[in-house]
Order: sequence, then structure tokens, then C-alpha cells
Amino acid sequence: MLPSDHPIHKLADSDYLRACRSETHDRVPVWFQRQAGRSLPEYHAIRGPGSILQTLRNPEISAEITLQPVRRYGVDAAILYSDIVVPAECIGFGVDVVPGVGPVIEAPFRSASDLERLRPLDPDNDTAHVLKTIEILVRELTIPLIGFAGAPFTLASYLIEGRPSRDYANTKALMLNDPGLWHQLMERLSDLAIVSIRSQVLAGACAVQLFDSWAGALAPADYREFVLPHSSRVFAELEDFGVPRAHFGVGTGELLSMFAEAGADVVGVDWRIPLDEARRRTGGEVALQGNLDPAVCLAEWPNVSEHVRRVLAANDGHPGHIFNLGHGVLPATDPAILEQVVALVHEEGSVGAGDD
Repeated sequence: MLPSDHPIHKLADSDYLRACRSETHDRVPVWFQRQAGRSLPEYHAIRGPGSILQTLRNPEISAEITLQPVRRYGVDAAILYSDIVVPAECIGFGVDVVPGVGPVIEAPFRSASDLERLRPLDPDNDTAHVLKTIEILVRELTIPLIGFAGAPFTLASYLIEGRPSRDYANTKALMLNDPGLWHQLMERLSDLAIVSIRSQVLAGACAVQLFDSWAGALAPADYREFVLPHSSRVFAELEDFGVPRAHFGVGTGELLSMFAEAGADVVGVDWRIPLDEARRRTGGEVALQGNLDPAVCLAEWPNVSEHVRRVLAANDGHPGHIFNLGHGVLPATDPAILEQVVALVHEEGSVGAGDD
């Protein structure tokens, strides 16, 4: 249980938290993945050059970047400005985030000896700057803050491949050729995610998201055997807090039932599958988040508004819906379009009866 002064108690009746619990609320809540930065001119003005990891070590700037889309768009939740590789970088694994490339690993994971490079995370020392950022945000925000971590599989794919990959060949080879080592690695990465997320919640985050962005590269049988047990453990280790737990991936239409089975309260859905079909596949037991194609937001407003209305229509008034993109905001997106998306969802998004 979280202490009585935790922000989740003050914000329990927010549209976002009630939608996460599939309870009735006033209007469909909206937030955008990667809303903190990328397309915002005010972000580029403050961000500076170089790796995001350097920016993240300045809590005041990280908090300001987190707040920028809240002020501009009027979204219903803020997501912490951070990166899924932060815990691995902070324990000294040798990670950088190269502009225009993504995470790059100095010495990729190759053998059992590399397990020793994944020491336990000590949040008070290793990620003190992250906790300080959350402390600042808790004072400023009047909406819930979402904390997050990289899921074990997606983080493993970066550590093994050494950089973003199209085929995840090295990752799948290790997974299949040495299952014992694979599960040891996944256990270490699960530990990182659990400790990192728990520290974020204790610092004031009201909800959490596990980013398994690249799990869609796996066949369902391989996901069930090599990934699901570890993602399930992460969610189980967070259950005692009582905060909503979201599970997100791209290209995961065939995995949605297992994403829900893992223990999530909210399952992210990308644009490749309509919400009504996603709700059928998840058994109607979880809230859904999504699922406008980010590229649609590069179109002219009449086309964007049509697609927004399609998402709302597919949801059909179900109270367990958080409007979002199916992946992150694209850098070329006009912020004015996202402002209009928020206004349209708030105006036309209807909510039916929930589980109250």
C-alpha cells in the first residue's frame, strides 16, 4: 500500500486513472507516447545537443520537458521524460543513446560472463536524478504521472544486438541456442525493471507502463515460453502498489491475449488492429490504450479527424479506453494537429457504463 500522501489518492478520480480501471468517468482521456519532446519547438529550444542521457541527468530540465506537452496539449496524463535504457546505463553496462540511431551498446551481451555486468540497481544512488525529476513533477502536476521501464525482452534485444535491429537475429539465436543463459539474462533485466519502477512509484508516479516495444518480432509460442514468464513477474511484483499497470508493444496483435494474461490492467494497441477486435482478443478484462497511427497525424486535419473518430467508434463508448497513438509521436508532427486531436477526443469521446 502506498502512503496516504501519495498523489494517486488525490488524483484517484481523474479521468485517466478511472479509465485504467474501466470505471465511469467524464470524458475519454488522452495522452501521447513520446509526447515529451520530439515535435515540440520548446523541447528543441531546451534540449540541447548530444545524447538524451546527458539531458536526463538534469532533473530541472527533465521535469520541464515532461511538463511542456501537458501545458500545450491539455493531455490527461504526463509521462516521465526518460528512456528505457537508463537503468542499464546507470549501472555501467556501457550504453549510450546516439542521436539519429538510438541505443548503442559499447560491448554487446554475448556470454554468461556478461551477466556480471548487470549488477542490481540502487535507485537512491544510481538513478537519483530520475527520482529528483519525479519529486519536482509531483509538486507541479495536477494530473497523474506515468512512470515506466523497458520490458526484459526489448531491453535484452538492445543489449544483445548492440543497437536497434530489424530482424533481432542475435537475440533470437541466443534465446533458442542457450535457453538457460537467456532466462538468466531475463531475470536480471526483470530485476532492473522491478526496482526501477517501484522507485518511481514510491517517488510519486501514479501509473506505470512496461515498454515491450519489439515483442511483436516473436512468434506467439516463443513469446509464451521465453518472455511471458518474465513480464508476468514484473507485473506481479508491482501488484501490491495498486497503481494501474500498462503493457505496450508494436505489431503485437497476435500477442494481445498474452499481454493481458501477463497481469496488465491496460494493454496498448497499435493501429494494425481495431479496438473492438483487440477487446475481443483480450477477453474484455483489461482497459485498452490506443490506437491512432502516428503517421496519420502528418496528414491534413480533415483526414486526421476522420481517423480519430474511427478509433472512438471502434471503442463504442467502453469506459476502459485511453486514447493514444499506436506508437510514439513522429518528429515531423505539427503540434497544432495534436492539440486538435485532444480537443476532438475530449469533445466527442463518449463513455458508457463501467464496473462501478
